[in-house]
Amino acid sequence: MPRLFTGLEIPPDIGQTLSNLRGGLPGARWIDPENYHVTLRFIGDIDGAAASEIASTLERINRKPFEVALQGLSSFGGKKPRAVVASVVPSRPLMELQAELERLMQRFGFDPEGRKVIPHVTLARLRDANALLESQLALLSEKMYGSPARGAAAQRDKLQRSE
Repeated sequence: MPRLFTGLEIPPDIGQTLSNLRGGLPGARWIDPENYHVTLRFIGDIDGAAASEIASTLERINRKPFEVALQGLSSFGGKKPRAVVASVVPSRPLMELQAELERLMQRFGFDPEGRKVIPHVTLARLRDANALLESQLALLSEKMYGSPARGAAAQRDKLQRSE
């Protein structure tokens, strides 16, 4: 059974910029740049027929392109961080698209997403993150985001398979 989610692709130039931040964090397993995305709705393990039906429904979503802006680095996991992420500005068009996808998944019988949606691009998974992580992320963030949020047009969302 495939494990699926919906996500926005990251334009190659932004992916390249993000990939330049790789390295220097002990215990980090960096995500390959071609796998960078903004997850909009995790779906989970479903059978092929249901995946095809969901994909067909998603293809009918018609939205104008909108800008997705990145605004710094942070971590997920609280006192025991498990991921390094590039934060995404929760713009109105992005959050409206996410809400539409949420409604569609509920019509398919999926439970509502229990966590608050925090748009982001996962850059690395962490093992044994140390106490210096936040200061290291602040330095990396300053290196990349010396200026205000950097944006790029979101061209399309797609159903993706998670490994």
